[in-house]
This record gives sequence, structure tokens and C-alpha cells, in this order.
Amino acid sequence: MRSWGRVAQPIHLAAGLYWRDEAPELLREGAKNPNGLLAIGLGRSYGDSGLNPDGAAILTTALDRLLAFDPATGVVRAEAGISLAALLEFLVPRGFFLPVTPGSQFVTLGGAVANDVHGKNHHGAGTFGCWVRAIGLRRSDGGAHTLRPGDGDGLFAATIGGLGLTGLIEWVEFLALPVRSAVMNAQTIPFATLAEFFLLSEQSDSAWPYTVSWIDCFAAGGAGRGLFSRADHAPSGRLAAVSPAPRISVPRAAPDFVLGSAVMRGFNRLYYAAGRRAARRAPGVRRVSYRPFFYPLDAIGHWNLLYGKRGFYQYQSVVPAAVAAPATAEMLKQIAIAGEGSFLAVLKTFGPRVSPGLLSFPREGTTLALDFPNRGATTLALLARLDDVVREAGGRLYPAKDARVPAKMFREGYPALETFATHVDPHFSSAFWRRIKA
Repeated sequence: MRSWGRVAQPIHLAAGLYWRDEAPELLREGAKNPNGLLAIGLGRSYGDSGLNPDGAAILTTALDRLLAFDPATGVVRAEAGISLAALLEFLVPRGFFLPVTPGSQFVTLGGAVANDVHGKNHHGAGTFGCWVRAIGLRRSDGGAHTLRPGDGDGLFAATIGGLGLTGLIEWVEFLALPVRSAVMNAQTIPFATLAEFFLLSEQSDSAWPYTVSWIDCFAAGGAGRGLFSRADHAPSGRLAAVSPAPRISVPRAAPDFVLGSAVMRGFNRLYYAAGRRAARRAPGVRRVSYRPFFYPLDAIGHWNLLYGKRGFYQYQSVVPAAVAAPATAEMLKQIAIAGEGSFLAVLKTFGPRVSPGLLSFPREGTTLALDFPNRGATTLALLARLDDVVREAGGRLYPAKDARVPAKMFREGYPALETFATHVDPHFSSAFWRRIKA
């Protein structure tokens, strides 16, 4: 099995879970493994939080049934292995959408809870966990628990964003968002500096539910130019789900020359120029399907192969709002100096809504996410320098994207870690958890 970043590909003893009544036996068998067990969905975690090397793995994607839906309230209950793509295919024709969605619809519902995913609407809606009403959790001792917000034992808060370590999530109940169309009203605005980005964010967050920016991390001196996108669900239009099938697929790992800084620098320059020209030709709001706005990379099957045989590291940080501007500028400066920029660099502001999860990543501030081809020591050295910037700013890294954060830095960034650890199922583990505990 491999992480989505493809840096690690450890061996697992895996078994598929098809029916919920099979779970107790699988848990008993998995608990015998000295490295413990872990439930694994569609494998979109970039680092090692979704891997359990030389341990047991319960594969959940066949546990994918819709259990209940109330069209009057939008309350949905579904098994944890169902994908967000399948949920959209059901919800959109009925006038509902996911309340929060990450940048891929090829994520299981259980994975969305275990990583407490965030999306382009975090400044208003918070994380996915803010919309969860109940969780069906089965522990390795066979006990079945129904967890709800505010439960006194703290297990709900530990499971939201708990990286699958509190037990096997069997089902999730959440509140869907009512919409009148599958179409988005969207606008893209070029910006030339980080100051312009922060001004656009401030102006947009109150009026636009969804905002996000692509940023050119090769711009001279880390100047911070990019393309700011904002959108809202159109008030009318067709209610039809868009096929999740990729339009094209990458057949094999890209050769090394594609990953050179000259190619990446040229791509970033052309992408920015094309976005600026398009915005000038059509400066107003345009109507687009929800898929290209929310899930642009899903149009390319196996896009992670574009980073070559050695894979890539994704680095996603969040820094507090008070120091976001200088900290982000310093990170971009370090990336520009290193010449190890990214095809995909995403910049966004997070809002003040607090997640219920003890280990949830988002906090009020600014998040920067970048992909770096794995060039070994030089890439790791750059990431260590970025760590220094994030640590000094009082920020933290996203465990769903991480493959190498130092344990000390993680503990400093997540002060509820000790409380969380008391809720970890004694027979559940992962490569990430063993690394952080060490």
C-alpha cells in the first residue's frame, strides 16, 4: 500500500470489511498484530497517517451504503466507506451539497471525519466535524458506541480529526447543505502581492462563501502573486450531479526532467499569465459547474504520478492571523531561494469557527499548502527551514498531509495531544502515531 504522496509503500496485512456485522471478528484478529490495526479508506492521505507498516489494515471502501436521509432537514446517515463522490451523486439531484468538502471527492466519509477535512468555505462553515451529528464507532474490544457532540466522555471530540486512532468508524450522520443549483457563480481575480491577497480575502470572506488562491511560489523573491477565486452556489439552475470519472489519466510516473525547476518555473509563469488574461477578458462573475471549482485535480486520474517515481511531499501549514503576512512572506522567500517550488501552491485564510476535534488542524489564520517533488536531502532541508518559520509563528502542520514533521514540533502545535492520547484505542496504530509518540 502507498500513501498518496508515494514516498512510502509499506507492507500491510489487509482485510476488506463488507458488512458491519463482520467488524467485531476483523477487529479481534487485527488486534493480535504487534503493530496494531488501522482502518483505511481511499488512501488520499499524503503522508503516513493512513499507513500502518507491518501492521493490520481494515479496508473500508466496500462499507458504502446510504442508511438514512431526511429531505426536510438534510440529515444524512451513511456508512463510513462511502465516497464523497457517491454522496454528491445522491445529494445534488435532491437539492443538497456537502457542507464542507476537501479538494478531492475521492475521499471516504470516514476519512473526512478522521481527518476533519476543511474546504474553501472554512472562513464561514468551519470544518466537516462542525456538521457531524453522530458517529458509529466500534472499538477493538468489540464495544459499539454512538458518539454525539457534547458527550461527556470526550470520545466524540477525539474521533473528529483523530486520524482513525480511536477505533473503527462504521457510520456517520451529518447535516447536508441545501442548494438550488449544481452551478456555481465564480470569479477569479489576479493579484500581484501578498498584501493584495490579504485585502481580497478581507473583502470577500463576508460576501462569498468559498474563497481560495493559487500562488506562484517561483515569483521573484517570493513576491506572492497569484489568482484569487471566490464563488457561491447559483440561486437557480439544473440540479444534476457531475460524473466523478477523470477526463484523462496519467499512465506512469513522470520522468525526472519534468520535475526540474525550469519546467516548474515556466508552468507557474504560464499559468499565472493565462489566468490573468482570462480574468481580463471576462472580469465579472461566470457560471461554472461545481466540479472544476471544487475538484480541479480530480479531472486527472493518478495525478500524483506527475511527481515522478520518488513521489512528493505535501507541506501544509497554518499560522495565526496576527503574523500571517510576514510568516507567509518568509516561507515563500525560502521556497524561492531553494528553487524547489511547486506546481500547486494553495493559499487561503481560515475563519474563527472552532472545530470540535481535539487534533483538528485548522485554526484562525492563513494556510499555505505546497507539493514538493521528493529530491531527498535538499527537499527535507527546505521543509526543515519552513518548519522553523511555522514554529516561530506559533503555527502547526496538517497531519493528513505530513510525512516527516518532528514529534516535538507536532506536540507544540497540538496542545490537546495528551488528552487525545487517553482516547486512542489500545490496539489501533499508524506509522504517524508511532513516529509522534517516539
